[in-house]
Amino acid sequence: MREEIEYQFRTDEEFARTLDRDDPLSFRDHFFIPESKIYMDGNSLGLQSRNARQGVQRVLDEWKTLGIGGWLEGNPPWFYYAESLGAKARGLVGALPEEVVATGTTTINLHALVSTFYQPHHGRTTILADELNFPTDIYALRSQIRLKGHDPERDLVLAPSDDGRYLDEQTIVGMMTDDVALVCLPSVLYRSGQLLDIKYLTEEAHKRGIPIGFDCSHSVGVVPHYFDEWGVDFAFWCSYKYMNGGPGSTAFLYVNKAHLQKEPALAGWFGYVKEKQFDMNLEFEHAQSAGGWQISSPSILSSAPLEGALDIILQAGIENIRRKSLMMTSYLMYLVDEILADGPSTVRIGTPREPARRGGHVALEHEEAMRICEALKVRGVIPDFRPPDVIRVAPIPLYTTYHEIWRVVQNLKEVVDTREYETFPPERNAIS
Repeated sequence: MREEIEYQFRTDEEFARTLDRDDPLSFRDHFFIPESKIYMDGNSLGLQSRNARQGVQRVLDEWKTLGIGGWLEGNPPWFYYAESLGAKARGLVGALPEEVVATGTTTINLHALVSTFYQPHHGRTTILADELNFPTDIYALRSQIRLKGHDPERDLVLAPSDDGRYLDEQTIVGMMTDDVALVCLPSVLYRSGQLLDIKYLTEEAHKRGIPIGFDCSHSVGVVPHYFDEWGVDFAFWCSYKYMNGGPGSTAFLYVNKAHLQKEPALAGWFGYVKEKQFDMNLEFEHAQSAGGWQISSPSILSSAPLEGALDIILQAGIENIRRKSLMMTSYLMYLVDEILADGPSTVRIGTPREPARRGGHVALEHEEAMRICEALKVRGVIPDFRPPDVIRVAPIPLYTTYHEIWRVVQNLKEVVDTREYETFPPERNAIS
């Protein structure tokens, strides 16, 4: 879709209400909205939908009435659930049904994929990542390098950021040198919300004979992807953010069809050819699909919300979701610029202004971001804080209203202008 869009906004409350009245894409009634809350943290945990709740109840009822029979008699059968959910999600990432599977967790999937695609040889021993990545990815990449007998202090190279906000794709490409065996990057930076140019990075990696994969946890469900068209080698993502699958819901992985013959380096029973799985053969024969990268039995209860959650996204249409997301983040940034950019309430925007370069959330920067975030929560506004100075605000196209965005900015101005945040301790909670 074309993302260079011009919007004409106003700062008055009635304009926000008009945007809501004219909104062609509202699924708010499908979701349980926390009472007396303005929920702006769907980039960390999406809200529960009625559809997701029905999916869980159906599986609970199947377990109750069918027992072990649910593996083949469930609707759909539990035995094929991971593959059927993957096929259902494929349209969000531009893939074939056999290239996507719902399995494991984000970091387990990262390990499973990197252990397969990181094959150091002939002087190529380096993994290229970035210094703004979510820490769990770096922990996993370091351990994978050690497992292959190499030194992460030498063989994990992190692309730098000039400002602590953004990455420069050309700088990353310049670091794709002859010693690089694998590139692994995020699709969207979790602090600033910068959306990387996946197509460009993939093309440049492949020109140099380097496989490349992406952690798309902060983009799938709000940003359309076209993995097959772009030639991405592999990808992985969680399902509890923009996909609204629930806390700890089953994650997803993608493997390009060109690699489905590869032997998964971390083998497990559910990666076996489905038709032969219960032959109990001690020789591993992996499924010729993304399902081959499954390791353990699928968590049916953790997967159950995904079916209903995906139904809503597919009904709305990922392109429509992206269109509304861009309008909402643009509106939020406009209000911040007009109401909070000067004087005692100065708040900076740390997210790219260009629509094509941002994901689904807006990073608001202030030196007292942590305490401001706590003050907002007491007022019923739920964003989150990321060190050192970022308040992340995520208007979710499926259930956030424009009037809620307007109210967030009014609350933020009051908290900062009156220094209300000073009544809160400077210590961070266990979860922020």
